[in-house]
Amino acid sequence: MAFTAQDVKNLREKTGVGMMECKKALTEADGDMDKAFEILRERGLAASAKKASRIAAEGAIIAFTDEDSKTTVLLEINSETDFVGKNDKFQEFGLNVAKTIAANKPASVEELASLQLVGSDRTVEESLHDLILVIGENLKIRRYEIIEGDVVTYIHGGGAVGVAVKFETNLNDKAEFVAMGKNIAMQIAAMSPEYLGKDSISADELAKMKSITIDSSLNKPDSLPKPILNKLIEKACSEKLWSDEDIAAYEEQKKSPYLFNFLSKEAVATLAELAIAGKEEFINDKIFAGAVEGRIKKQIKEICLLEQAFVRSDLFDGTVAGYVAQVAKTTGADINVVSFVRLVKGEGLEKREDNFADEVASMMK
Repeated sequence: MAFTAQDVKNLREKTGVGMMECKKALTEADGDMDKAFEILRERGLAASAKKASRIAAEGAIIAFTDEDSKTTVLLEINSETDFVGKNDKFQEFGLNVAKTIAANKPASVEELASLQLVGSDRTVEESLHDLILVIGENLKIRRYEIIEGDVVTYIHGGGAVGVAVKFETNLNDKAEFVAMGKNIAMQIAAMSPEYLGKDSISADELAKMKSITIDSSLNKPDSLPKPILNKLIEKACSEKLWSDEDIAAYEEQKKSPYLFNFLSKEAVATLAELAIAGKEEFINDKIFAGAVEGRIKKQIKEICLLEQAFVRSDLFDGTVAGYVAQVAKTTGADINVVSFVRLVKGEGLEKREDNFADEVASMMK
């Protein structure tokens, strides 16, 4: 059965596959449009299998909120190149996957794969294979989060980072709620907090943080309180644990605030060893303990959202918790930040390394 250029065009519009692939499929199907369509679908599966081992660490984070059910989905879909993550077909597919998740609340990516994709008569997995054939890259649905309730989302950098923040509030003004929520979501995107507040940190995590802080402090002699540092230096000198050159440098520069610039790496390492060896003594020292507590408080301000300095100082000069309290006071509403999710595209995945010169050279052979 013969086929025309219009048939090729129609098949392309129906599948999104390139003109040459459509022509090949119609030739193989002897002009039968339905058969050609099935051939392309089968090739989609074959293409997926061939591309499955290729690194896909780009793509995009996509957000969707079903206002009726108050269900929000934050979804990561990966591609091989950043360019594809901005592709309209990729974005449309991602949005439909997010809608499918919101409607069905699957427990896993594997369960999601077997569901019928919203707006399609195909499953999510089949539609993904179709898209791989169209785009020509390995694509993977990596992970998603489902958050129910009053949620505000923010996507940064065209899908590089996605944030969803959940609130408990009786603030009725939708515009004010979204504006406040977006400011906090932007804070999370920029400052990468690990916890909501200091109360979210468990006793075990605090103990681990304290242990790490103590060890890191002892391993940095120049940051130790003066009385402890002087005791360590006295021991290093009196017991000849330092070289004659370092002892001489110390005697000459001991009053200088830049003493450590004149000591060798070996001398500094010796001080650190002495500090670690005297750990049990130093952790009971009030000055040292106070310095450690100060560092822990500083860490908490950095890793806890509500304790962080609010980045939009043009709106409020203080902590994030203070900003929320101000909005609550101004609006007369009760507002609490309940939780947040922050997804970073490709986080923890092996990145593809392209050598443009080699690629061009291979094309010229």
